[in-house]
Amino acid sequence: MKIDPWKSIEVKDYSKTMKEFGIDPIATLYKNLPLKSILFSRNVIFGHKDFGKIIDAIKNKEPFVMMTGLMPSGKFHLGHKIVADIMVYFQKMGAECYIAVADIESNLTRNTNREESKKLAIDQYLINYIALGLKSKKTKFYFQSEGSIEYNNLSKYVAKRTTFNELKSIYGGLSPEKIISAFTQVADILHPQLKENGGPKPVVVPVGVDQLPHINLTRDIASRMKSEYNFILPSATFNKMLPGLKKGKMSSSDSTSYIALTDSPEEAANKIKKYAFSGGRSTIKEHREKGGNPDIDVSYKYLEMLFEPDDKKLKKIYEDYRSGALLTGELKQILIEKVQKFLKDHQKKRQKAKKQVDKFIVKTSPKKR
Repeated sequence: MKIDPWKSIEVKDYSKTMKEFGIDPIATLYKNLPLKSILFSRNVIFGHKDFGKIIDAIKNKEPFVMMTGLMPSGKFHLGHKIVADIMVYFQKMGAECYIAVADIESNLTRNTNREESKKLAIDQYLINYIALGLKSKKTKFYFQSEGSIEYNNLSKYVAKRTTFNELKSIYGGLSPEKIISAFTQVADILHPQLKENGGPKPVVVPVGVDQLPHINLTRDIASRMKSEYNFILPSATFNKMLPGLKKGKMSSSDSTSYIALTDSPEEAANKIKKYAFSGGRSTIKEHREKGGNPDIDVSYKYLEMLFEPDDKKLKKIYEDYRSGALLTGELKQILIEKVQKFLKDHQKKRQKAKKQVDKFIVKTSPKKR
C-alpha cells in the first residue's frame, strides 16, 4: 500500500500496515493510563510512535501537549468525532491542546477562500469541539495565517534541514504549494516546544495512517534541529477511520456518506435506514438460519467505535447478530436510538458552546505577528 498524505486512504488490514510502515502496537502501553477508554480497549487507537514518553509525562504529572490540525472543509461529522474524543481524552490526562486551523494549507492545496475557511472552522469544528467536552483553560486554537513571528519563522527554518530529493521521496509529485504546506505542518507540530510556549516538552499527535509521512518527516527534522532548539521528538498515536455509511470512505461532497453533528435526529435516522451498509443476509429467513456478519456491518461499527460504552451489551449485540437472532433492521434501530439521543443532547450543547468561542481562539499581538 502506498500512503499519500494529500489524499485519504482506506486501510483494509491494519496489522499488515503496522508491520509495513513501522507502527508499534499500543495495546501493551495503554494499560498504564489512569483513565480507561474504549478508544484503546476496542483498538480504535491501534498503534503509536514513541508513546512511552507521553505515558511517563502523565505518570509523573509533567507538562505535555496534544497537537492536532483541522482542514476546514465541509460539515463536522461522526468521523471527526473520533478525533475530538481523542483530543478530549488527552486533555483529561493533563495535556495542553494545540489545534491548528490549516487555512494556509487549505488555500494552497485546495484553493479554498481563507475567510470562508475561518468561519467554517469555528462553526463546524470549534463549536463542536467545545460541545464535545474540550475546555478553554488548556486549549490553544489558532489559524496558521495568524501565527506568531516565531511560529512563522520556524516554518522557514525547517527548510534548511531537508532536501528536495527527500521531500520528493516522501511525497512524490511536488509543487511549491505542497512544499510550503509540508513545512507549515512541521512548524505546527514543533512550535508548542518553542521558548514562547514554555520550551521543550513531549508532544503527541493523534492521526490516521495517511499522515504517517508528515510525522516521520517532522521527527527527522526535529532531530536535526536539536542543537538549536533542543526539540523532543514528537510522538504519535494512530487511529482507525470510521467507515462511511455506505462502507467506503466518508466524503464531504456526499452527504449520504456521513452523519453530520448538525443533522436533525430525523435526518440521521433516515440516513441510517437508507444508506447504512448491512452485514445481513438477503432475506429474513436466510438471516435467521445463517446469521449476519457484524464485522462488516456499519451500524455495528458505529456502536463499537462510538455509541455503545458497555462491553457486555456490545458483545450480546455481536453474538445475536452473528447467530441471526438480531435482524439488520433491529440492529439499525439500536443505532438510530443512540444517535438520535446523542444529536438532541449535542445540539443543545452547541448552542451553549457558541458563547464560549472567544475563550479558545489565540489572539496574537501585533508585536508577534
